[in-house]
Amino acid sequence: MKVTIDDVAKMAGVSKTTVSRILNGHFEHATEETKKRVLEVIRELDYRPNALARGLKQMRTNVLGIILSNLQNPYWTRVLEGVEDACRALDYSLMICNSNDDPQLEEEYIRGLQMRQVDGIIINPTMKNFALYESLIRNKYPVVAVNRKVAELELDTVVVDNVMGATLAINQLCKNGRKNIAIMVYPPEGVSPRLERIEGYKLGLSRNGLAVRDSLIRILPEKKGIVREATKELLTQSPEVDAIFSTNNMMTLEILEAIKEQNLRVPQDISLIGYDETVWSKHLDPPLTTVNQPAYEMGEIAVKSLIKRIQAKRPVKPKTTLLEPNLIIRRSCGTK
Repeated sequence: MKVTIDDVAKMAGVSKTTVSRILNGHFEHATEETKKRVLEVIRELDYRPNALARGLKQMRTNVLGIILSNLQNPYWTRVLEGVEDACRALDYSLMICNSNDDPQLEEEYIRGLQMRQVDGIIINPTMKNFALYESLIRNKYPVVAVNRKVAELELDTVVVDNVMGATLAINQLCKNGRKNIAIMVYPPEGVSPRLERIEGYKLGLSRNGLAVRDSLIRILPEKKGIVREATKELLTQSPEVDAIFSTNNMMTLEILEAIKEQNLRVPQDISLIGYDETVWSKHLDPPLTTVNQPAYEMGEIAVKSLIKRIQAKRPVKPKTTLLEPNLIIRRSCGTK
């Protein structure tokens, strides 16, 4: 039996108008409690407002949606450039959403994009809406995941080899004579790039005959100032640390700030390698060694994969595209 907007309104105890507004992303007339209740009912009933329209007529809008996790991160700016250029070349328009890694926002954006009848969605998933991702795949809604792998779901995915990237960084530090290498990483919580960078860090150490010390693996909350304080604490508690591997470009700046506050020098006292090349990496003093990810290519490939799925006449087997990073060596790692 088909679920209607009346069913949603009745179960949520609101009017059809309120449900329609929330589905269309107009939240100004609804309280946070009402919005949450309506979205929970939509999820529970698996209400899909466009199902009838799609069944009557396979109409395309030539619009794609993209949901990214943090537009303040320069890495995503570069991914977005690849997405926009590919969309323009293939005559598609683009709707851009920023989830801020908030699963509730992510769900609202997914449902909102579907309501606006975009042809498909590119997403860097928060990893906290598994049932919703599963529902998209089950209902054959075109979707491509970028940057993060969604375990146990078969969907098109474009990712970078993070184990390789981390290993490249550790190999270079070991080559430069560093033996006490710490790693800074945000909470993994099923987020594949973070898990894989820890794996690559451990692999790099073991391949270079160094022991893995849990005390040098620092998992830190994504809050402003936390990384700076944690770095100062690390350098005070473990003065033998002679290198830090930063797994995110947003945390790298805080690490540099902390090193300076401890009156230490890069790379004379402590070497540093960051993840992701940015426009400012080469302008730091000293210039920063980085693991460079093919971000533009990731965006470009994601669009092409999504459009291929949208235009396919027959079911297309999901594919994972694995891109290779490279190391851009500068003075911060101790290379002269």
